[in-house]
Amino acid sequence: MHTAVFYILAGGLLSLSYIKDKGKTKKSLMKAWKALENMLPQLLGIVLLVGVMLAVMNPDTISRLIGRSSGWRGTAIAAVVGAVTLIPGFIAFPTAALLLQGGAGYMQIGAFVSSLMMVGVVTLPMEVKYFGKKSTVARNVFAFIYSFVVAFIIGKVV
Repeated sequence: MHTAVFYILAGGLLSLSYIKDKGKTKKSLMKAWKALENMLPQLLGIVLLVGVMLAVMNPDTISRLIGRSSGWRGTAIAAVVGAVTLIPGFIAFPTAALLLQGGAGYMQIGAFVSSLMMVGVVTLPMEVKYFGKKSTVARNVFAFIYSFVVAFIIGKVV
């Protein structure tokens, strides 16, 4: 129901924008389309990867590796996978939902998503170039530790 409300709201505001200034609205829609075209290969690749992973890994395997009963070992696995993976946020959260449906635990998904968003192993060279080695390593280590704090809190709350 909420999704329908947001679609109707977006459509209404788009119509209002079009009525106010057709040129700017068309220009912004073209920019949005170009941005989607640029993201689409990455998006499709991640969706394909997650689909294959969920097809190959049955719920029992997911539960064994990162399920609720996997404890801190599963949390560590999820945090490491999140830290070395480069997935944008708009894909990470649906991926987390699919993993939860597949049998993953909330604490493990908390560690996965928080390390995914905060730790940048893949982007480390670029970050070192701009911020220096010491601050980059410190930020990534603290962010990785914080992902376990997040997992702990989620484990206590949920």
